Amino acid sequence: MAAMLYALARPLLFALDPETAHRLTLGLADAALASRLLAAFAPRVPPAPVRAMGLEFPNPVGLAAGLDKNAAHIDALAALGFGFIEVGTVTPRPQPGNPRPRLFRLPEARALINRFGFNNVGLNAFMANVARARWRGVLGINIGKNFDTPLEHAADDYLACLEGVYRAASYVTVNVSSPNTRGLRALQEGEALDALLAQLVKARERLADRHGRRVPLLLKIAPDLDPEQLRGIAAAVRAHRFDGVIATNTSLARDGVEGLPHAAEAGGLSGAPIRARATQALALLAAELGGEVPLIGAGGIMSGADAAEKFARGAALVQLYTGLIYRGPALIAECAAACPRGAAG
Repeated sequence: MAAMLYALARPLLFALDPETAHRLTLGLADAALASRLLAAFAPRVPPAPVRAMGLEFPNPVGLAAGLDKNAAHIDALAALGFGFIEVGTVTPRPQPGNPRPRLFRLPEARALINRFGFNNVGLNAFMANVARARWRGVLGINIGKNFDTPLEHAADDYLACLEGVYRAASYVTVNVSSPNTRGLRALQEGEALDALLAQLVKARERLADRHGRRVPLLLKIAPDLDPEQLRGIAAAVRAHRFDGVIATNTSLARDGVEGLPHAAEAGGLSGAPIRARATQALALLAAELGGEVPLIGAGGIMSGADAAEKFARGAALVQLYTGLIYRGPALIAECAAACPRGAAG
């Protein structure tokens, strides 16, 4: 039923500006939840429990950060059957992001390009939204830096966000891989990454003592790193005892979309064209880390078969975003069904 309804709605949504359609869809989901229609039409997701990072997931299919940037729609999105929800990216201060238009569809390639630029309501309003949510499942919170914070002070923003979200987060994702905040990806490498992770782990120890619970820390990386850079990521994650890695964010490459309308737009490419690139990064990390920390596979999951490929290449969990835009909520159940039974990370 969910697949049929989305098939009917998609042409109408795709006739709208992408960002307008995005906002409208979230508003409709909230209204459907309030009227109890969402429960009637949501897909039935098969149970596929996974334990990872000390957390219990009812199924391994999560919502990637970026779809609910302000944590304003948690209850409606959770009702679709996700095993976990990740919200954000949130920054300490509110910021409008880049000028519109900043989201583009490439339907021939089942892809999106976005250059949102961490648009969000800021930490205080974001956490007020989280507090209003009734859902009590696994909630990831994705944190970043404000666009005008110099890189040499970026750690201050991440530390402020970590402290602000800690009490409500099931896990916290450190986003150093968005291509839409100038210079941010420099934090993925070498001494900059080591310094950032060291400070975050030290702060987490203090917060764990204060709150009586240890919240896992994850690192979200880009798909555009070469093997040497990925080995450096693995070494840093191991050295600082980070709890997981999300592979991957969007790509600056344009392989598979050359010549298509909007392909030359600045921003991060997501969807089917980055599947192989993201999965290759995932597999290399899995080989380097040897199961020491769980990996979340993201990037280009458009079918259950794509999710199965991520699991086979080392993912304990997967996340969806662009696939939802093209396939609708039926994709959640399809990917959960692809999970190997007894998976754990």
